Amino acid sequence: MTERDDELRNSDAYYHVVLERMPPRAEPAFEEPEMQERVWGRQWGVRNDVGTLRMVALHRPGDEINLMDPEKYDPSIAALIDDDEQWYWRDRTGPDLALMQKQHDGLVDVLVKHGVHVVHVDGSPTDPKAVFTRDQAIAVQGGAIICRMGPVGKEPGYGRRGEEAYVSRAIASLGMPILHTVHGTGLMEGGSFCFLNEQTAVVGMGYRQNEAGTRQVENVLAEQGVDLIRVPLTGHSLHIDGCIVMVDHDKALVNVTRLPYWFLDTLKELDIEPIHVWPTEARAVNCLALQPGKVVIDSGCPRTVERLNHAGVETIEIDYYEIRKNGGGIHCSTLPLVRDR
Repeated sequence: MTERDDELRNSDAYYHVVLERMPPRAEPAFEEPEMQERVWGRQWGVRNDVGTLRMVALHRPGDEINLMDPEKYDPSIAALIDDDEQWYWRDRTGPDLALMQKQHDGLVDVLVKHGVHVVHVDGSPTDPKAVFTRDQAIAVQGGAIICRMGPVGKEPGYGRRGEEAYVSRAIASLGMPILHTVHGTGLMEGGSFCFLNEQTAVVGMGYRQNEAGTRQVENVLAEQGVDLIRVPLTGHSLHIDGCIVMVDHDKALVNVTRLPYWFLDTLKELDIEPIHVWPTEARAVNCLALQPGKVVIDSGCPRTVERLNHAGVETIEIDYYEIRKNGGGIHCSTLPLVRDR
């Protein structure tokens, strides 16, 4: 070691001399396949709502369903309800857990038969709504946005607020990047998010979403070159997946009675063909695209199925009526984590 070497290593300029040979690289971007595979082990997330489904998160109904007390029937709304615990059940009698599990297993069977990797998400033992994993997070390019649920029970553990922690642990355990967690006073539930195409997404602005939450989602999308459209929902409507679900790259199943007129013009501008749900089968909108032009849909909606088939969309019908009494359908019960582009 020479005196000159020692002087260089101890000088203020040393790191400048060394690090100029180790420049940081902003490109390729975080979301690019090269970087996803190098850092995170695989390509994560989704860029549209209809690419072939590869991985999905679900929660099988469990003992938490028994929290819903059949003695708490309110004739004014024809349902069981508990304001303190923040749940409701759309029937005079209580839930049939065995039947719910059977119908949920039927959904899982369809997914597995189509090569989908099903990830189980735990839920709070006091949260009967945990089955609706769609609302807990939003998968976008390269990772997930963790949502912030609206309902908060009177006591800790009750209501949907808290599902965020369970889904965060499940996603992190997979090695999937969490790009953002909605925080502050933001409210956002994933059932009110929809990709129209790879450059355009929508958020249904309703009872469970607010501007603070929407801005946070918008900021993530802006980094990825995706525009976000705000669509006002009617009354106390919760989520946009009761209004529109994409069923192919250029086709959407819509309930026109719950969408503003100008949004239909937006679909036309994007060359998306609206397939109108049969007026008495509104629940059919809450279906799930397994791949472009192929959906799993609630049984008992024959006229909507006919319209879908006529438009070239293949349908797989399953019974889901018992779970639907809990306030959500097939789309609500599935959180896509990976789709083909």
